[in-house]
Amino acid sequence: MNAWANIPIAEHLFLFSPMIALTATMLAVVATPLIAGRSTRAVAGVASIGIVVAFILAIRVARAVAQGGVSGFSPQPAAGMLLVDNLSAGFQVVLIVFLAAVTYLWWIGSAARERNAPEFFILLLGSALGMALMTSSANLLMIVIAIETASLPSYAIVGFDKRDRLGAEASLKYMIFGAVCAAIMLYGASLLYGLVGSLAVTDVAQYAVLQLADGDNLLLTSAALLCFLCGIAFKISAVPFHFWCPDAFEGAKIEVTTWLSVVSKAAGLILLTRIVLIFSSAVDSPLAISIVQPLAWTIAIMAAITCTYGNFAAYQQTSVKRLLAYSSIAHAGYMLMAAAVFIHPAATGHSAGLSAMLVYVVIYLFMNLGAFGVTALVSWDAGTDSIDAFTGLARRAPWLAVPMIICLMSLVGMPPLAGFLGKWWILIALGNLDTTLGWFLVITAVFNTLFSLYYYVRIVVQMSLRDDGRPQPSVSFGGLALVNICAVALLALFIFAQPLKSAADRFSTKLNPLSATLDHPRTALLPPADR
Repeated sequence: MNAWANIPIAEHLFLFSPMIALTATMLAVVATPLIAGRSTRAVAGVASIGIVVAFILAIRVARAVAQGGVSGFSPQPAAGMLLVDNLSAGFQVVLIVFLAAVTYLWWIGSAARERNAPEFFILLLGSALGMALMTSSANLLMIVIAIETASLPSYAIVGFDKRDRLGAEASLKYMIFGAVCAAIMLYGASLLYGLVGSLAVTDVAQYAVLQLADGDNLLLTSAALLCFLCGIAFKISAVPFHFWCPDAFEGAKIEVTTWLSVVSKAAGLILLTRIVLIFSSAVDSPLAISIVQPLAWTIAIMAAITCTYGNFAAYQQTSVKRLLAYSSIAHAGYMLMAAAVFIHPAATGHSAGLSAMLVYVVIYLFMNLGAFGVTALVSWDAGTDSIDAFTGLARRAPWLAVPMIICLMSLVGMPPLAGFLGKWWILIALGNLDTTLGWFLVITAVFNTLFSLYYYVRIVVQMSLRDDGRPQPSVSFGGLALVNICAVALLALFIFAQPLKSAADRFSTKLNPLSATLDHPRTALLPPADR
């Protein structure tokens, strides 16, 4: 009990109330069949109410944290198993908004024929909880637990329809690849704990910087860090840990594909951002700065390869879901570029790159939700997601074709759409480095934008310039409303971008990675023998 004596438990429980609400919603979903039977709509209604409650709490927490800064939650003040700051609070708002949108997409397309709604929502909410935890920790053990909490439900939800051979195959590939990456990550975490004697990423960062300067364990430390980062790269779908992504996206239900395409990568990127911020804060000497600089180049090269591979691999795809899967890999590469800004010695601060990445995540949410929403409506009507199913859509259903064109052109980064501003702010953050690394990434991003134009325009040409005389598709009004709202949002965010950028600037400040709490600063790093 003494360990908790100075911890304001009620205050900290409030700060973690969105995650508590998601957990309570999962319990309510489990209990609903005992009361109302396996009623699909009753279960989905309970889940929807829980998501709304979680969103309200997330907004309140974001406001409170914006005023108070960093807060931690642990029986030992220096441990920092979980923490809440602007970064995690802002991401939780975005996460729950997207969770609500995916649930709405499920209502439109799958509610009428779903027979296992309790299981589906348990898996969906469980993965959301794991992704929220991923962005709320700077502790090796908690990071591993959070990634597995997000991953394990994702494996099952990809192959949720057991009668679908393609989905079952995709789920198996996803699980095997994820299990291998998890084993490598856990091995890296165990090596780091053995070397440092602490699970805190802040201690690991300070120890690693000392080893990089003139340590005897340089090779072992580097290998442990690379092994640990494998699990994070897996969630981002960074090359060469991307192999699961196209198969999983193609085999899963469209609402599951939409869910994984945004939040899985966004959570991994926020987690990587937090780790990079901690490492950049640990660099406090000219010698250490000159040695840690290769980490910035490592992240930059991985980002460049990821976006280039994703764009070129999309060229030969005939499935729109698979094409958008490779597109999501490319966009993960664009967002990964921002992480290279934080740790580079020429960087004057982390806020510009982080702010640009947060803006990009929000805009990417609308771009992908709209593109996958149209793909869902077309594939549900035609029975296939082949690019041929979009033939003549501009004539048959202009209210679907126009939002699809807007979303695709925004994914390219064409003005006057919000996707242009998302890439523009990332390019500005990279250009402000005014170094070889910064301009290397700027040139890579610009050329990849040009490369991506071809495969996005393929779909536009199929919809607008080709026609096979098919009749008008039968789609729901709710689906039409969803995709058109996304299209309008992309236009509106271009015109009224400043409030979004101001919010991103706010959420990228008041981050204190070397402290688990404001009230209980961390102790200095000591060798394990002296603890």
